[in-house]
Amino acid sequence: MTRSEFEPGQYVRHPQKPEWGLGQVQSAIGHRVTVMFEHAGKVLIDTSVVVLELARAF
Repeated sequence: MTRSEFEPGQYVRHPQKPEWGLGQVQSAIGHRVTVMFEHAGKVLIDTSVVVLELARAF
């Protein structure tokens, strides 16, 4: 199991999908990060393809 740069509980945004809103990391293993987005639900992101942006919760 490879360590991820993200940790559960962190808030992120998908730079190519701003309409998805704020997302909270649910799990992160290597390049596979599962995020629960406000307007898109649960999405599995490959961070070797998409660079997620860290965000603050409001």
